[in-house]
Amino acid sequence: MSEPVVITSRDNPLLVKLRRLAREPAATRKLGAVWLEGEHLCRAALARGVRPRAAVLSASAVREPAWAALARAAARVHVVDNALWNGLSTLESPAPLGFVLDLPAAPALQPDAPTVVLDRVQDAGNVGSILRSAAALGFVQIVALAGTAGLWTPKVLRAAMGAHFALRLLDAQPPHTLEALRVPLLATSSHEGVALPGAALPWPCAWVFGHEGQGVQPALLARAAMALRIPQPGGEESLNVAAAAAICLYESLRARALG
Repeated sequence: MSEPVVITSRDNPLLVKLRRLAREPAATRKLGAVWLEGEHLCRAALARGVRPRAAVLSASAVREPAWAALARAAARVHVVDNALWNGLSTLESPAPLGFVLDLPAAPALQPDAPTVVLDRVQDAGNVGSILRSAAALGFVQIVALAGTAGLWTPKVLRAAMGAHFALRLLDAQPPHTLEALRVPLLATSSHEGVALPGAALPWPCAWVFGHEGQGVQPALLARAAMALRIPQPGGEESLNVAAAAAICLYESLRARALG
């Protein structure tokens, strides 16, 4: 490991920055940085070839070979006094290591890629869960329209469990971004449209999942090639958007498998 920088002051500029990244959803964009907490997310980033700007670990973790080995992947290493470590996280039991990444620039949209469009999905846990399902089920591109929870915020990162590094992520996009898509839009609706089981789903496609209370906005519904609903014989008004997304994305996978 390169010679680490030891931090013992709560007012150290790096610690001030990390506390903001951990607590303020808008800080990721304002500061141009991403804070990855814990071994799983750090390993997921390294597995996809990400080079962290810095590794930050507690004074006790630096003496553990496994944590020290992870830290060596970063350009710089910072060791934080144990008494200050818990203040860097909103978690009850913070992991003893994290990575600081540069906020990735948005890639160019791939017009023909299997895509998930997030239309003002506001709950960070829902957004992260949808990213995780998308990566698992063969979708490679996420277009998050303005009003959606920031894709690189800590809660979304934790819920996605490393899926970020397997996806093309376009964050905070205006609706006209979708005009460049050449795949058909499939919009979800609570009570209208074609019943999902047995529907002839096109591939590739772009699934659109909408706001938790309002659903997909009318302008996108009007542009969709298909509107689809998930039958709910149990009588509930609607499904959680992350649960609905998992069902819809799996149906796309199943339709491809059946040919």
